[in-house]
Parts: sequence; C-alpha cells; structure tokens
Amino acid sequence: MLKRLIFILFLSLSLGASQSIPIDPTIALNSFKNGEWFQLRLHYGWFNASYASFSLERDTIAEKPVFHAKGFGETTGLAKWFFKVEDYYESYFDEKTGAPYKFIRNINEGGYSKNIEINFDHESKTAEVLDKKKKETKQYEIQSNVHDLVSCFYYLRNYYPEQGIEENQTFDINMFFDNENYVFKLKYLGKEKIDSKFGKINCLKFRPLVQSGRVFKEQESVTLWISDDKNRLPIRLQADILIGSIKADIENFKNLNHPFKIEVE
Repeated sequence: MLKRLIFILFLSLSLGASQSIPIDPTIALNSFKNGEWFQLRLHYGWFNASYASFSLERDTIAEKPVFHAKGFGETTGLAKWFFKVEDYYESYFDEKTGAPYKFIRNINEGGYSKNIEINFDHESKTAEVLDKKKKETKQYEIQSNVHDLVSCFYYLRNYYPEQGIEENQTFDINMFFDNENYVFKLKYLGKEKIDSKFGKINCLKFRPLVQSGRVFKEQESVTLWISDDKNRLPIRLQADILIGSIKADIENFKNLNHPFKIEVE
C-alpha cells in the first residue's frame, strides 16, 4: 500500500463538483522531453519507506509517435521487511495531444497483485481492459479527452493558462482508471519557496481534492509542490493518511527540457 500511495498522491480523485478552469485538449507538450528521468524519495513516519522513479522515452504504437512513460516504485530498507512492494506503471500517450493509447498497471503489494492493460479508442470513446491475471477482457465507455493515471500527470505539467491562475481556483480533467471514469480536480494555492536537498526552489502549490474515508483523512489532506518554471517538476508531496503521514521529496533528476533554477546558500 505504501508505494501505491505515491501514485495516488499525484492523481488523487474527487467526484464532487466545483467551478473549474477548462483543460485545453490542444495544449503543447513542452514541459518535458525524450530521456527525462526523476526520482522521489518517500518518507513514512521516521524512516525512508520507498522510492518512485519516472522515465520518458519516444516510441511508436500503431505507427503513431508517442511518449512512453514508465513509473516504478518499491519499498526499501526496513519498510521492505514489513511490506514488500514492486509497482510498475506505464503509459503510451500521443506526443502532440497527450491522449493515451495504452496503459499498463502491474503491481505486487504485500501479496496483492494486479496486472492489467488498457487500450483506448478515442474515436469510439471506449476502453478495452485486459486483466492478465484473470485472463479476461472487458470494454467500457470513456469520456471525451480522457487520460489514464500516468498520462494525466504528464499532461497537467503542461497546463498553465496565459492569464495565470488565481488562488483557490480549481480545474479538472477526465480520467479512466481500472474500469471506472473519474474527474480529477486540483486547487491552486499560490506560490511558495521550499527547501530541498539541492537548495531552495520556487514552487507552485496545489491541493488535489481527494475523497476522504478511503485512504486520506479529509478532503484536502494532500499538498503538492511543482517547480515554478517551464519544467513543472514535482518537488514535494505531503499527505495525512488514515495510518499516519507521508512525505515525498525530489531525490534525483536528469535530462530536463528547460533550465532548472535552484538557490544555493
């Protein structure tokens, strides 16, 4: 469960309604480039619980140029003895529009395992879900401009309206996960400079509006800091959950698409 939380932190879900800034489906994907890689270190209580790494490569699928994003997470050290986790997430999304074509989720969390593949057909607005463990395939209806768990994260890194965002404004995006349609909502809280292992970093502060009662304590218990530059790199995540509190910080990165400003004292 610990490792799955870091992905839920990126894309925590809410089904409630709010006034939202519309997402532009034609937005340019220029916050990242081929070869980008970064790693987050997850703290659980007083010890390091796990690491999550994300990589991006150009690829093709059905002769269409795509970005192939991979997310991998595993528990380490003492946490691994209590609860061994190995999670793999992959997404193939269009390199121009960000629309996902294929999503893979292969997880093993303390004996609980799941291995699914989702193929999206945006013209027919359907998703074919292949459960490799159960050896069954089902088809579901999807919303317009829908994203998977991973493509949603990369797409949102590119969203920042020219007129700017006012504090406490929210925006949403359609998402399909496992076999359900969701609306992902994010509230903008303003700007903040935070300390990191590299130095001080200017950040944009957001709060995913999450459903309380499942994993998190209350609707607004998750906070996310993104670098206030063209990279929009995740710098810190913090959350209060039912079994305690967790925090994730940027640990390493390479091949960013834009200069990354860090203030070193």
